[in-house]
Amino acid sequence: MDLGLAEDVAAIVGGAAGIGLAIAREFAAEGARVALVDRSPETPAVAETLSALGVIADVADSASLQAAADAVVARYGRCDHLIYAAGIGSRRFGFPFWNIPSDDWARLLDVNLTGAVRAAEAFRGAVAQSPQGTLLFLSSIAGQIGSQTDPPYSAAKAGLINFAQCAAKDFAPLGVRVNTICPGMIQTALNRSVYEAWAECQPEDQRRTYETWAEEKIRRLIPLGRWQQPEDIAAMAVFLASRRAKNITGQTINVDGGFVMHW
Repeated sequence: MDLGLAEDVAAIVGGAAGIGLAIAREFAAEGARVALVDRSPETPAVAETLSALGVIADVADSASLQAAADAVVARYGRCDHLIYAAGIGSRRFGFPFWNIPSDDWARLLDVNLTGAVRAAEAFRGAVAQSPQGTLLFLSSIAGQIGSQTDPPYSAAKAGLINFAQCAAKDFAPLGVRVNTICPGMIQTALNRSVYEAWAECQPEDQRRTYETWAEEKIRRLIPLGRWQQPEDIAAMAVFLASRRAKNITGQTINVDGGFVMHW
């Protein structure tokens, strides 16, 4: 399907791996010009495989993100779409919540929530000048259900959903749309880290392999009974950036196999 994104410019923060990279590939497949913004030193090499711009930047540093935004505009002349796909987990099992001391929450909140605010601030001027500007934040179903697995992660992702709604109202007079995608169960390094944190807390005779743990969780919680894939998130991301979604803003879209259903 031609979504009319050819020659648009999309900057993906956290785009050097995982879901962010899948989104970058999908934009490139639609003919968009792509910029990967990531703290990984491999970012330029990954970007080269997509004939894209690769910029090393840290979402914890406003000046670094502003430099990235300036580099995107310098290369392409504009930026139409900003996608924030950066995120980290605590790598600890947070049930009950006091297993993760409050002093340890700061880094997760900074990357998963405040980093998104910094990115939106840095790219605001460029996206606002686009006649089809959009912002997209990757949250999580954990931000909707109060997941006990990783409370600081869940809290940050819930805050990200709320921030996206605030930003959607602020950007609407400029014609810029802002939305959020919440992935479900996806085989990423972050998902495996959730399993590893859980497994470390289990008695030896009750531990299960990652595959068995995941299969049981999917069977119990996901009506469609299957993994979601990074490409599923990417397909929704490019749709939300397209003109076909011109009346969609301030929305939280779950791509989760039916994990979360609001009545």
